[in-house]
Amino acid sequence: MMRFLSVARFGSALLLASCLLASPVWAKPSSCKNSGSFSRWLEGFKKEAVANGVSRATIRSALSGVSFDPRIIKLDRRQSFFSLDFLDFSKRLVSNYRVKRGPRLIKKHRKIFARIKKQFGVPAPVIVGLWALESDFGANMGKDKSLRSLATLAYDCRRPELFRPELMAALKIIDRGDLRASEMIGSWAGELGQTQFLPTHYFNHGVDYDGDGRRNLIKSTPDLLASTGNFLLHLGWKRGEPWLQEVRVPGKLDWKEADIAIQHPRSKWRSWGVSYANGKALPNDNLGASLLLPMGRNGPAFLAYSNFKIYLEWNHSLVYATTAAYLGTRIAGAPPVGRGRGSVAKFGYKEVRQLQSLLTRRGHDVGSVDGKLGVKTRSAVKAEQTKLGLPADSYPTPELLNRLRRR
Repeated sequence: MMRFLSVARFGSALLLASCLLASPVWAKPSSCKNSGSFSRWLEGFKKEAVANGVSRATIRSALSGVSFDPRIIKLDRRQSFFSLDFLDFSKRLVSNYRVKRGPRLIKKHRKIFARIKKQFGVPAPVIVGLWALESDFGANMGKDKSLRSLATLAYDCRRPELFRPELMAALKIIDRGDLRASEMIGSWAGELGQTQFLPTHYFNHGVDYDGDGRRNLIKSTPDLLASTGNFLLHLGWKRGEPWLQEVRVPGKLDWKEADIAIQHPRSKWRSWGVSYANGKALPNDNLGASLLLPMGRNGPAFLAYSNFKIYLEWNHSLVYATTAAYLGTRIAGAPPVGRGRGSVAKFGYKEVRQLQSLLTRRGHDVGSVDGKLGVKTRSAVKAEQTKLGLPADSYPTPELLNRLRRR
């Protein structure tokens, strides 16, 4: 365990915040202030739970003595680590330990994974990659009382529209008999189990795969693996199709085509000089794929298939989604990713925030000025690169930043 403890702690700090990125629900500014009594709010929520069919016994066992936790609010307001670039992020999270242990676990649970693939169509390396990143295979699920966290966040002014349904779902999980209130220990954001499900996902997509009548994603390996496969299928996973493959790009390309929102047949990418990372030609077929350049035209390059979009549904952070998909390929036997064709200038949290502010002033929708180079910010970068006659690869450069400052 000591070999991967630092990675586990870093991964936990990142992934316990993932529900913030996994939900499209609009959030108020982090500076919003709470007003009103938490205890009165909680009594009102209990009445709402009764109206939603939750038993009074469950409400008493789950919510009696639940208190507001200001530490959870501080964690929710803190700066995220998702501003790291892909190579730095993946270097910390795609550890040798995870890459080596993944195949051993697939072999150990091969009968379960065979059932899952037949029923849900999701390959074992995809599930195991998420299992590794979300909890280090169950070693680090979090230590917070989930009901207290969920109640605190449901009361809080910033995102009650997200967390009230999550708290309600947690009560329904207890009411159904899947978990006891005392077993609900997890992330500070209320996620549960070894692949960190929000309670609504747990309630709606949890699967009893060991036949004991409960859906236990905390202790039952069959349940957690099958539930993860079931949820990925619900998100749209396409049976038998790839998700991510490293490629080599030529020195010159119409870079505006390198966009996660644009797909071309592999035959088209092949005709433009894109090949597999080892130089082998791409298949001359019609399977659609996007050219993903997580660090621009000089950094690593991937073909991202339709199944890659499922990773973005799992977590809206592009750097997380790319890292999770990449880890799945490593567990499936792919070699380590290359660094690309040349040097890439570092863009840290402060630089990205400044870039986002400049882009916002020019009328672009970057989502929020949060220091994270997400899909909306990359789209705005591409638009400005096109206007300025720069290579439109959606990744910022010092030249772009300087030119935006001068305009």
